[in-house]
Amino acid sequence: MEIAIAAILGLVLGAVVVFVIKRLQDNNKKKSARIEAERIVNRANSEAAKLKKDAETKSKDFEARARKNVEADIHKQKSTLKNKEAQLDRRLKEIDDQFKQKMEENDRYLSSLKDREEKIAISENRIKELEKKGETHIGELRQKLESVAAMSQDEAKRQLLDALEDEAKQEASKKISQIEEAAQKESEAKAKRILAVALSRFASEYTSERTVSVLALPNDEMKGKIIGREGRNIRTLEAHCGVDLIVDDTPEAVVISGFDPVRRELARRTIEKLMEDGRVHPARIEEVVEKQRNELMKSIKEEGERHVMELGVANIHPELVKIIGGLKYRSYQGQNALNQSLEVAQIAGLLAGELGVSVKIARRAGLLHNIGKAIDHTVEGSYAFVGAEAAKKYGESEDVCHAIRAHDEEEKPHSLLAWIVHAAYTLSSARPGARRPQMDSFIHRLEDLESIGNSFDGVLKTLALQAGKDVRVLVESSKVTDDQAVMLSRDIARKIEREVPQAGAVKVTVVRETRSVEHAR
Repeated sequence: MEIAIAAILGLVLGAVVVFVIKRLQDNNKKKSARIEAERIVNRANSEAAKLKKDAETKSKDFEARARKNVEADIHKQKSTLKNKEAQLDRRLKEIDDQFKQKMEENDRYLSSLKDREEKIAISENRIKELEKKGETHIGELRQKLESVAAMSQDEAKRQLLDALEDEAKQEASKKISQIEEAAQKESEAKAKRILAVALSRFASEYTSERTVSVLALPNDEMKGKIIGREGRNIRTLEAHCGVDLIVDDTPEAVVISGFDPVRRELARRTIEKLMEDGRVHPARIEEVVEKQRNELMKSIKEEGERHVMELGVANIHPELVKIIGGLKYRSYQGQNALNQSLEVAQIAGLLAGELGVSVKIARRAGLLHNIGKAIDHTVEGSYAFVGAEAAKKYGESEDVCHAIRAHDEEEKPHSLLAWIVHAAYTLSSARPGARRPQMDSFIHRLEDLESIGNSFDGVLKTLALQAGKDVRVLVESSKVTDDQAVMLSRDIARKIEREVPQAGAVKVTVVRETRSVEHAR
């Protein structure tokens, strides 16, 4: 780089010399200018030579320093490589030592295994010899026993097993009877006390509202008004109420058809109001429907608030209160949903008081357990889970939501509150007159119970009593002993549990009658 600078400087100086010479020539001083130019050129050449020499010296110094640095790096890398090679050698040596140690251990283990195998082989040979001797000895003894007892081995074994089986069954039946008797006494005493106290303090109205499907008219002329010109009125009623109106040949009656009981109630109120007023046309129908809808929603809310206040359940969300009021227009198997909710709430509160659980929480869960039935079909899922989700949405606790989900065993109860609501729901549903079960399924259930009892040996007759809650089994005393009767009752009960779906408990009673007859002459 310095050489290049010197060259450039020389060129510049040459240009300067040319310029000076030219000026000297112009001023008629050619001679002096030439001398001066030569002097300048000589001085420039000397400076360029000096710069060139300095540049060569500096380049040699730079080259020496660079070579020295490179040699130092190479030496450093060589030393690092030597250290790594030494570490690798040590690691390989350690691995080799460990491998040799493992091989020695394996050799020792293999030698010990061989010793064990030899010992095992010797033991097996001894065992075989002893087995042969034992079999020979047993054969001799068997022959002696058979000759003495005049009985074959299979016959003796069968008699021994029969005797042991009968003895074991007798002892087991006695033990089971003792355990069941003790447990039943304790559980029945406690359960009867709790249920007796709870049920004696509560009495509900056993009447249930019927959903209205047929509306009586004052006269047949009203049918024409309801239908209207070219069916305008009936179409307006159906569109705004969300139901189907059936006007047929039935005198002085209109059938209101719809899956939603609230809509049926709205249609009933609207038609009754139109009959009172006498004016029936589409505009009037729209006005009456809107007014009756507001009044119906208001009455539903008031119904819910009234029952919430009666139960002393506070801080329930207003939407839940509306849903509770809507239960008035829902029913299941003839049992009104609102009446059942109130009944379950009362029983749950009484049971909770006896068991030391919060009565208010139990009543709250009992009142809300049925709200899923008042939520329309737009929300999919089981009514228990739908009701629990609604309760959770409006701020109810997880314990209450779990009790709602588990009241009908949609979810396994795992809390005392859930078991209380489940028991209250079962008591409310199973009491006589609460629901209208189908007669066919009821008769089939009784027949199934009797056929199960008759399927066992020694059974003369089976009777299903008390709506299938009590099964009486009559057995032959000559074929079934008292101890066997205990086992028979358990076997029948287990088979009923497996094959017959039922609500509640079924009591199985085996009756064994012994008669002794003597004539006096």
